[in-house]
Amino acid sequence: MRVLISGGGTGGHIYPAVALIRHLKKHNENVECLYIGTENGLEARIIRDEGIPFKTVTISGFKRKLSIENVKTIVRFLQAVRQSKKYIKDFQPDVVIGTGGYVCGPVVYAACRKSIPTLIHEQNSVPGLTNKFLAKYVSKIAISFPDSATFFPKEKVHITGNPRASEVVTTEVTTGKIKLKELGLNVQKKTVLVVGGSRGAKPINDAVMKTLQHWQKKDYQCLYVTGEAHYEQVKAAVDQESYLKQLVIVPYISDMPSLLHEVDLLIARAGATTLAEITALGLPSILIPSPYVTNNHQEKNARSLEKAGAATVILEKEMSPDRLMTEIDNILADPLTLESMKKHALTLGKPHASAELETLIKDLIKGGA
Repeated sequence: MRVLISGGGTGGHIYPAVALIRHLKKHNENVECLYIGTENGLEARIIRDEGIPFKTVTISGFKRKLSIENVKTIVRFLQAVRQSKKYIKDFQPDVVIGTGGYVCGPVVYAACRKSIPTLIHEQNSVPGLTNKFLAKYVSKIAISFPDSATFFPKEKVHITGNPRASEVVTTEVTTGKIKLKELGLNVQKKTVLVVGGSRGAKPINDAVMKTLQHWQKKDYQCLYVTGEAHYEQVKAAVDQESYLKQLVIVPYISDMPSLLHEVDLLIARAGATTLAEITALGLPSILIPSPYVTNNHQEKNARSLEKAGAATVILEKEMSPDRLMTEIDNILADPLTLESMKKHALTLGKPHASAELETLIKDLIKGGA
């Protein structure tokens, strides 16, 4: 089976592709994969580090306002389609998969023009422009949230979930809360994990720093992953509170899937990868969606969990230290609430997403474009 995959721009498009490739290689002896991305995108480093064959095209996204740059983008798109056709001719894929981001537009479109079976995977509640464009050309569409089905031709849609969910569920977990112990936390206490993303999120940092005086009185504790950019500032503030033992801060966690198995509540942004992981594990959450993303898709992602009873949503403009602590108390102080949120999160989880995608891919290959 020869699989060509394209996706880029953000980790939310790239990591599901990587998870799918790992799954396909693990469960199929004769799989060959090729990844097409951009040289300047995040995918260039991630895919090469994975040892996956990698080719590039030059492409940019459309501006939302009329601009001469959009004319240049059309020219780049057509050039990228031609380049993609050459890669396709050389690689001879059985199926071509797009996981989002503008780079997969010309790649998947080129495959459609050559009558090769095609599939796009949408991670968010609201699809991006590229997947909306590709929807009318591709053979099948895999989605992570039922809400996004309304944007696509219903006869093509399959709800598979996000392959990242499969990875976090199958992560090898040691007996006991080893990660928490290594970080100096009390394994007997409930633990809140606060994550602002790899670069951190200033509004979350600001709110947490203003809650420091509250933590000493709680019967639960906090592990706070600040992000590299904000670590020194937060560490300095915490160090001033010499009595504070309920809160441990770190700049980064390399093995987040293992840690997610050990905590009781997550406070984070509402990116598609994060939500795929926590619903697969049944982890309750307080979600603070980023307002700086296209189509406000993070809030819409978060509202899907809130509607199901799996999460509480606090908008960034509503964030305050008192609101944050109140929401934490409401969840952790009530065992029934905590258990209910776990159960509802699991109902949304798709722990077998990679296997479902594999089945869809094989059906596509068997049936043709």
